[in-house]
Amino acid sequence: MTPPTPPTPPTPPPEQARLTAALRELKQRTGLSLAALAQRTTYSKSSWERYLNGKTLPPRQAVEDLCRLAREPAGRCLALWEIAESECSGRAAKAPVATAAATSPDTPSPSPSPEKTPEETGRARRRGMALAVLASVCAVVVGSVAVALFLLPHQDAPPRSSPPTSPPTAGPRCRAAACEGKNPMQLGCAVGLVTLASYRTATGAWMELRYHEGCGAGWARMWRTRIGDRLDMTAGGPTRSAEVRDDIDTESYVYTPMTAAHPGAVLHACLHPAEGGRTECFDGHVRRNSPHPTTPR
Repeated sequence: MTPPTPPTPPTPPPEQARLTAALRELKQRTGLSLAALAQRTTYSKSSWERYLNGKTLPPRQAVEDLCRLAREPAGRCLALWEIAESECSGRAAKAPVATAAATSPDTPSPSPSPEKTPEETGRARRRGMALAVLASVCAVVVGSVAVALFLLPHQDAPPRSSPPTSPPTAGPRCRAAACEGKNPMQLGCAVGLVTLASYRTATGAWMELRYHEGCGAGWARMWRTRIGDRLDMTAGGPTRSAEVRDDIDTESYVYTPMTAAHPGAVLHACLHPAEGGRTECFDGHVRRNSPHPTTPR
């Protein structure tokens, strides 16, 4: 007897397929294996295999985690995830019914329009979904370009001091002690900041001391580093540190958490090279509206 043909696995909806393709591209960019993804996130190797092959719609947090590892702004992928989740859960199909039910019974009914065929309805729905995806992607592309211009390291020369820029509408979400040990990118302290001092080490790595007056906190960052390099920073209180863990970090900015600092405080940062080289340190003074870097040492 001829053995029965195994059933063909169901094809994921087109919205989920687009999300899967974007996630696979991010995974390839990280250079991480499925096992490495499992080690760096709360999701197992088998879970990542299902997410990246379109077998299962990933949780929103998994999408955010992969974007973080790929150093990719999460907006575009989250927009794709929202659309895919809406389709898979059926919320997209229920939305018109909910709108119709909310209409007041006293409102005059509009003149009846010619009934559309199922084919016409399907085409109109697909056009609407495509326009929604296009609008989301365009908005994210504009935001991504702005972020890239702000974060991209200068490869050929020491970076210039960052001029004060307009703060975001939401403003800083912490102040002084409340910022201690927190991520400046996540709490609105990365826009409208000043660069207190920049320094290039003997190994070719760069360091900067940065300060946000509205947050009342400073931090340090490094780039052009090697795996194992460690950056320590303090303003007279707790020491905040960051370490270069992998190849992804060597090609990106690596930040310390924030520490509280007030006008007149001195931020002190040291880079400890991975291969036992000479530790190099430098300082930056906090001045209200007028950063004044001091001589590195």
